[in-house]
Amino acid sequence: MRGKFITLEGIDGAGKSTHHGWLVEFLKERGKCVVATREPGGTALGEALRELLLQTPMHLETEALLMFAARREHIDKVIEPALQRGDWVISDRFTDASFAYQGGGRGLSQEKLAILEHWVQEQLQPDLTLLFDAPVSVAQQRLANAGHPLDRFEKEKLDFFERVRTAYLERAAREPRRIIQINAECSLSNIRLTLEQTIASIC
Repeated sequence: MRGKFITLEGIDGAGKSTHHGWLVEFLKERGKCVVATREPGGTALGEALRELLLQTPMHLETEALLMFAARREHIDKVIEPALQRGDWVISDRFTDASFAYQGGGRGLSQEKLAILEHWVQEQLQPDLTLLFDAPVSVAQQRLANAGHPLDRFEKEKLDFFERVRTAYLERAAREPRRIIQINAECSLSNIRLTLEQTIASIC
């Protein structure tokens, strides 16, 4: 039986990474074989590209192409083999992030992103996407409190993140069966209860 593919999305500071590790352990405790991964990254090449993407200024289209290059490698080396084994893949970001960040945030056309999406992943889509949503002001405060050096995306201005958030919400509105919006302002216990109930729907 083919495994399940779950992605976590949201603007920087919304809290998705906090829940990524918890979700992996939650599924393992229930007997699932789980592959935890992230984008950009997930492979040796992907991690090298991640460092470039997060630290080096570049042309918008170069940025998008490198994101999808890392994704192609990720799908080929990690995601598809795991799904074919029957494992569950839990990825911190996937293609929705490209539509939100490179599309909504930076202004790359949806048409170009759609071409790359079809070329790189063909029919592959997550079985479930958890969109952690919080106001930009809340997310920015969380980033400020995190105490780690900010990458070039995290250093973007508020209006950039407003556009990213809007793009995520618009995408969720178009695909409500796949993309489940999580109120990231709720308490940790309430969020995790929502996650448990949502995951149960695809088990």
